[in-house]
Amino acid sequence: MEDWILGIPTPVAMALIALIGYFLGKRNHRPVSSEQVYARRELKRAKAIVKQLEEISREVRRNLASHQSSIAHFKERIVLMSAQGDDTGESWQTLCEEAERMLSPTMRLSAQIANAYDEVRQQANLLMTFTESRTDPLTGLSNRRALDDSLESLFAMKDRYELTFSLCILDVDHFKRINDEFGHLEGDRVLQEVASLIDNCVRETDVVTRYGGEEFVILMPSTDLAGSLIFAERIREAVAQKLKVTVSGGVAQASSTDEPQTLLARADAALYRAKSRGRNCIYCHNGDAVQEHPATDPAAANLPHEDAETLLEEVRSLEKSLGQRESDKNPAREPQQAEPV
Repeated sequence: MEDWILGIPTPVAMALIALIGYFLGKRNHRPVSSEQVYARRELKRAKAIVKQLEEISREVRRNLASHQSSIAHFKERIVLMSAQGDDTGESWQTLCEEAERMLSPTMRLSAQIANAYDEVRQQANLLMTFTESRTDPLTGLSNRRALDDSLESLFAMKDRYELTFSLCILDVDHFKRINDEFGHLEGDRVLQEVASLIDNCVRETDVVTRYGGEEFVILMPSTDLAGSLIFAERIREAVAQKLKVTVSGGVAQASSTDEPQTLLARADAALYRAKSRGRNCIYCHNGDAVQEHPATDPAAANLPHEDAETLLEEVRSLEKSLGQRESDKNPAREPQQAEPV
């Protein structure tokens, strides 16, 4: 005789229970949020930093072990000579030669430890970007304080080891128009999308910062001007293809005469030129002057001809806003004269 549950045959009841469970599970299933995606990406970056610290630690241990062996051998020679009373000129000459041979790896170990110290400091700065005080609350990127710390570390390593690094400033084009036409909530959403796209394109060793407003700064260790231009152009193309906005960029490589302020100023000058030449393009400062990205045609060449007065008015407005931004950042400095367009 067939079993019944609540007046329903058992097989049918079990099937209904399974069906209800399926729909409830599907209803409660939530897609992975952008916050979860960001958290996973940051966890991956943290693991990479820890791995780098472990490699530095292993290298230091290997060097110390090798050096300890040399010291032990040298000590044994001294003890043996003292026990045998061997104080002949030839024996002391041999001992001096061995001491000289040990001096070279000693100096090399000292340099390696100093290098490891700077690498640890750089990785520590990267770890500090995870703290709330160094994170931009809107985008989750590093903030201005983290940028200042990272720049200080990179310049210290550049001075000591001639480390090459570059800096790129990206600015969302016509961002004020987005806020005016669609509201600040839409503007915030655009900034989050641009920040996420940039963060997904960079290497784990790069530092991405929300510099202020709609500007983003990317620090690229071990990257020369040519490499940073390729990277910036890749970002510009990705934004234009995947998002509903475009970005302009300015790139500069740290030189022997640079400090953080001058490097930022040179990249900012290249960004200003890109904005004044039609936007959605990349310019760089080669140390002497601003120049166009050598691999691309001017963005302005593909734009329709505009009325001369309208274009002039737009450039003047941009020039005024840039001058105001510079004076806000550096109130004690004299405002710089804008480049002619």
